[in-house]
Amino acid sequence: MDGSTSRALADLVEDNWSKAAPGSSVTRRDLGLDPIPGDAWPTAVTAWPAPEAGRTAPQRSAVDLASSLVDELAGADAYLFAVPLYNFGVSQHFKTYVDLVMTDPRMAPDTASATSGKPGVLVTVQGGNYSPGTPKEGWDHATAWMRRILEDVWHVELDVVTCEFTLVGVNPALDAFTDLADRIRTDAEHQARERGRALGSHRVAA
Repeated sequence: MDGSTSRALADLVEDNWSKAAPGSSVTRRDLGLDPIPGDAWPTAVTAWPAPEAGRTAPQRSAVDLASSLVDELAGADAYLFAVPLYNFGVSQHFKTYVDLVMTDPRMAPDTASATSGKPGVLVTVQGGNYSPGTPKEGWDHATAWMRRILEDVWHVELDVVTCEFTLVGVNPALDAFTDLADRIRTDAEHQARERGRALGSHRVAA
């Protein structure tokens, strides 16, 4: 969406990725504009134990959707995830996506997943600052969870680009941190460009 810091940083990653590996194709999935249905995960979970011929139409639809999502992941050479912090936790859209993906046998925990060993970048942004030593240290309950899923469960070779204080200039209570927020954004933009170039270099080498 317009004004989205996570989208802007992800665009920097993608732009530099494309420049480093011209001609690469990109598949996009916007979970905010086209969210995964909230009932897809429980429906898919109940579908797997049932014989395929005995599944209901909603169960077949949920399993097919999970399969198509994993097909996208399996067919990709690299990944770019842009997920902001919402109310100190994981975006419901991304959580629903992850839950459904993991119903597919190709993405089951403790398996050689379809994403194993592939490079990826996670772009995540926070309106405030949750770094060690800040008053709200430990309030970011999203980033660690996403890293566990992407790195330890899906086995993506992950780099993380984080931008904090994105509500500076929006929330007057944070006006005192304008200079710091500018430095953090500049550093995040630099990291986004570097990570994009690294993804592109990997694509060329492959």
